[in-house]
Amino acid sequence: MKTILDEIVAKKRIEIIEKQKTRSIEDFKQTENFIVPVLSAKASILDESKSGIIAEFKRKSPSKGFINKDANVKEIVSGYEKFGASVVSVLTDEDFFGGSFDDLKQAKEALNIPVLRKDFIVDEYQVYETKAIGADLMLLIAECLTKDEVLHLAKTAKEIGLEVLLELHSEDQLEKVNDYIDLIGINNRNLKTFEVDVEKSKQILKQLPKDLIKVAESGISNPETVKDLREAGFQAFLIGENFMKEDNPAFAFEKFVKLSK
Repeated sequence: MKTILDEIVAKKRIEIIEKQKTRSIEDFKQTENFIVPVLSAKASILDESKSGIIAEFKRKSPSKGFINKDANVKEIVSGYEKFGASVVSVLTDEDFFGGSFDDLKQAKEALNIPVLRKDFIVDEYQVYETKAIGADLMLLIAECLTKDEVLHLAKTAKEIGLEVLLELHSEDQLEKVNDYIDLIGINNRNLKTFEVDVEKSKQILKQLPKDLIKVAESGISNPETVKDLREAGFQAFLIGENFMKEDNPAFAFEKFVKLSK
């Protein structure tokens, strides 16, 4: 039975073929962003003056539809940075998440902290594209990539100066971790049942390489959960919907950070 992830990836592959007709990898290499050094997400997360939170700008989700359709990118992400975000994540998938390259570019213009491109990266074309649009790091989702694909895409990213966040969902994906990964994310949400299980994430955490930044992802809506996960060994926390569903996401973020210390 096809999952929503299967549907997204299939659509993404078609999208890539269409894009390649109008813009090449060589075109990306000629862009201004290609020669600009990235801001290090690793360094920003380890900066103790910040919260360790990767705060996400997200307009909609496949399951819930629009969360905050007309949100002002610069206003929200500037608030995230002001109140201690370590990194800002921006959804760039349009069909399923209502995102765009323009959202990411606006965020980059407003910020002095790293920007994560959150999308479904399945082809090296998208790696070069990620650098060209100004992101500092990109997400790879182990669930929709083979071990060899993760290796190739992460290696390509490192060669052009990007940092890489690899997202795992289960213990059997640990074999996909390689030397080109900078941050490991463990998604607390089961992609098949959509249930959130923080304890499962803690078990996977114990098996990860010691030198990688560990990121807890999804289903985090309580500051106490952040305290618990930090104590378990997580250094960063990717949170989006919890803030974006509020009338003032930056204010919601500020309150959350104060309570999670």
